Amino acid sequence: MANYYELPDRMHPMTVKELQQGMRRASFVYPFLGIHVLAIAAMAFEFAQGSVMRSDYPGILNLAMVAKSGLFWNVVGIVCGIVMPLGGLILMGQELEDGNHELLLLTRLDRWAVVKGKFLILWAVCGLSFISLLPYVVVRYFIGGVEMIQELMCSLSVLALAAVMSAGAIGASSFKSLAGRIAVFVLFLFSFAGTSCVPLIFCAMITKNMHASVFHIMFNLNGLAATLCFTVLGLTVARSRLRLVVHAYEVKPSWLVIGLLFFTPFVVWMSTAMTAGFAGFVGLIGMMLVGIYADVTPKAKRPPAMRFASVTGAPIVPPPQANQ
Repeated sequence: MANYYELPDRMHPMTVKELQQGMRRASFVYPFLGIHVLAIAAMAFEFAQGSVMRSDYPGILNLAMVAKSGLFWNVVGIVCGIVMPLGGLILMGQELEDGNHELLLLTRLDRWAVVKGKFLILWAVCGLSFISLLPYVVVRYFIGGVEMIQELMCSLSVLALAAVMSAGAIGASSFKSLAGRIAVFVLFLFSFAGTSCVPLIFCAMITKNMHASVFHIMFNLNGLAATLCFTVLGLTVARSRLRLVVHAYEVKPSWLVIGLLFFTPFVVWMSTAMTAGFAGFVGLIGMMLVGIYADVTPKAKRPPAMRFASVTGAPIVPPPQANQ
């Protein structure tokens, strides 16, 4: 028990808790072992078939590029980017069904700390599985004659997809019923696909005839912004379900965040059209900031005497009661 008092100085306690539990789950062990078998088989199949297809549009979150880059990247994208993040569909239920979140919030942890701890470990597990496959990527580069830029962008795209899927799964897991989890997760996926495709496709179409550096900068800015935006929105869904008290004049936080998933595509489409297809990332960053500050609990102002006492350290003396 003495070691736990030293952990906050080096690592967040919520991260340590999730790390200890996550490394033992079957959702990590079996895919971790299976992906190596599939990766070796896919790489051998690629070498037997000949050269790997190359993409003219390498960039972050370019899933079409990943799909066309050979069977190896198809296997890596499906396992590390989709299958392993789906383990997050059970994470928040463990806290909400047993009431553990109430005990966690009584400590110094806030709601963001709870959801971020779960996300970081789930994403790290996906990243650890992907990092273990890097030797195969190096072999493909030296033997298969693939392009290093495309391999790098495929790697970043898989990690970006894993981050978005992990956040969406954690957000959906905060709903108790199975139907609710499926509905929220499907809504999240449709919102993500409908939002990110428009700025990425239009940016690629407009910048393809320009200088290569212009394309890479603008496309990667849109891809990175889409990743950050929906990672935050997914975690905001989970965070909204941890509210212990909702005031009578407030909109229910979970409905507010679900509304953001509906309106985010329209905001991003408008920003893409207003910037001639270049800067859809402006709308994505804006909706990310809205998601961060959408569910903020209003705090009542303290009386002046209490504020002065909290600053000076003086004891707080209650005001004398009037004689009745």
